[in-house]
Amino acid sequence: MGYKAKIDGMRGELRVMNKAIPEVMKGFGALSKAVDAGPALQAKTKEMIALGMAVVQRCEPCILLHVEALRRAGATREELAEVLAMAIQMSGGPGMMYAGHALACWDELAAG
Repeated sequence: MGYKAKIDGMRGELRVMNKAIPEVMKGFGALSKAVDAGPALQAKTKEMIALGMAVVQRCEPCILLHVEALRRAGATREELAEVLAMAIQMSGGPGMMYAGHALACWDELAAG
């Protein structure tokens, strides 16, 4: 399964959860909006931080969604690579494996 298909599948799962636990999902959405509204950091910087944390936490769904968001925020592949390098530095071999997913996802999305 390609990364785009995985992203689409995750969105479907999130829609199902939204129906099952709407108040929790609404609360998480409000938290996300509040974080996004913070004025000190640009959206691209916030997504870089989120991606680095997702790699360190080994959350593939998070990685894929934040790679997609980084592309929308105007990041370059070189910026992505530096974020991944920092995540590998902070998490070692396991981070390196998940960083590989992030780079492959970027390349698939960039190819269209």
